[in-house]
Amino acid sequence: MADLSGGVVDVHYHAGPDLYERRLTSCRAARAYAAVGGWVVVKSHLGSTASRAWEAREAGLPVSGAVVLNDLAGGVRAQVVEQSVYEHGPDSPARLVVHLPTLTEPGHPATALRRRPFHPRLTADEWLGARVLDDEGRLRKEVGEVLRAARDLPVAIATGHCNREEALRVVDEAVRLGVSRVLLTHATHPMSGFTPADLADLAEPECVYVELTALTRLLGHHDAEQFRTVLHAHPRIVYSSDLGQLDQPGVAEWMVMSADWFAEAGLTEERIKEVTSTNPARLLAP
Repeated sequence: MADLSGGVVDVHYHAGPDLYERRLTSCRAARAYAAVGGWVVVKSHLGSTASRAWEAREAGLPVSGAVVLNDLAGGVRAQVVEQSVYEHGPDSPARLVVHLPTLTEPGHPATALRRRPFHPRLTADEWLGARVLDDEGRLRKEVGEVLRAARDLPVAIATGHCNREEALRVVDEAVRLGVSRVLLTHATHPMSGFTPADLADLAEPECVYVELTALTRLLGHHDAEQFRTVLHAHPRIVYSSDLGQLDQPGVAEWMVMSADWFAEAGLTEERIKEVTSTNPARLLAP
């Protein structure tokens, strides 16, 4: 069984096919991470990458999968999670990452990304679905069912494109139910809205991990000081790329760039290993 803790573990890489054209397919992404001694979780807003990841691992590649519970992929349903777990294989060295919806109303605010649809018949706005809270501000029943399934399955729950209020409700319910791994997806991106102080307040629940993405900085949402502050704001920071876009850096370039950012932030070698390898490996550990 593969050991994820030896090199960089990127828990958030967009691979094709996806809503938009991507730099690499899942297998090509896995080869890129193999070349740098790492591991990658491939993600697609179209749904599950579990079977792609299983097939690539059969070829000896360092990759695991994710499922995004958008309506386009079957929605927020425990059965969708179960199917993806089965497709991920019985001997995966990494948990499947289960993302709550990323196509929600109101939609993702415009960014500086240049994106081209993957398929000419696909319009993402046609598939915008409900958010995770109902009109009274309570978690939707389906979300609770997914969290209960996650308690018993080899998965990690990620908050997708939840805003701060939604993500906090998800965390509260996950802790109550005993879900073992919850990832606050790109927590300090403006769509998520967490501050470093918020993250510090969430240090106690050991199931909670906090994602800091390179893309958040590349899009200008963090400057050097904000980036440094977030890296120290929570004990279980998981540094990921959130890359794969046509106009963003490749894997090797991302790693060189990240090393420069870590040096600029004054991180010790121990902390660099924690955020790039140890913490993400623990998040994914079966």
